[in-house]
Amino acid sequence: MTAESAEKSQELCNLHALSNLSQDGLAAHYIVQLLDKFSHQGPNGTHQCLVFELLGPSVAYMIEDYYLDGVKLEPECILRISEQLLQATSFIHGAGLAHGDISSRNIAFTCNNLSDCSDEESLLKVVGPPEIEPLARIDGAPLRPGLPSQLVKAAEWDDWIDEYDEDIRLLDFGQSFTQGAEPERIAQPGALRVPETIFTDRFDYRLDLWRVGIAIYSLVRGGLPFQQFFSDNELVAQMINFVGDLPAEWQQQYKDMCLKAGREPVQASSENNS
Repeated sequence: MTAESAEKSQELCNLHALSNLSQDGLAAHYIVQLLDKFSHQGPNGTHQCLVFELLGPSVAYMIEDYYLDGVKLEPECILRISEQLLQATSFIHGAGLAHGDISSRNIAFTCNNLSDCSDEESLLKVVGPPEIEPLARIDGAPLRPGLPSQLVKAAEWDDWIDEYDEDIRLLDFGQSFTQGAEPERIAQPGALRVPETIFTDRFDYRLDLWRVGIAIYSLVRGGLPFQQFFSDNELVAQMINFVGDLPAEWQQQYKDMCLKAGREPVQASSENNS
């Protein structure tokens, strides 16, 4: 982030607010610890840099790795991760804040076991060797000033086997906000959208609960409960099939949405409504 935007950074302000409320440190509440911050003068201006604790792979990476091989997580691991995520969310809400962007990609494991890696070779065995590619223009022209000369691929965590021993950390507070001072809009990947933002212009801290539910579902099933390839009405239809009927105040709007799209509204099954 630029230094100018850092002065107004909700992420920085809210992390400080959470830290001030925690006598035992944010790690006790499974929230990433901010260790330091500094400004860096670069070719594109002055940037505010945030230094966080060293973390392992994301929960999303671990889920993809497991289920790609047809292996399911042990129930004990799912319960432990879910409990820690709920504790982190509860602490944030109790502080009068909302995270705003909870997903398995914004949850990472601690990596305390890396302290046993006594040399570079043993460390790289766990995280994988760095993959570096030079950056070049397709037309062969020189790179403009300010662009890096090479790109480094993210760690692969080839030999990571510590998900049963490590805790989690909830991170990326870039969309966090104060309860009662919600932003006008919030960025959401399509399949993670909360229904309030489809039918109204209003949302609050409870959007975190919907997103926590999706994250826990991903731990159990290895994927998302909803997919959005096309339109909002199709996403809503999946929600109805999965959760049950919409609240009464949204049902007419959903019918109008389907009529406009030339589709029949979906009715929840009796099993979902029971």
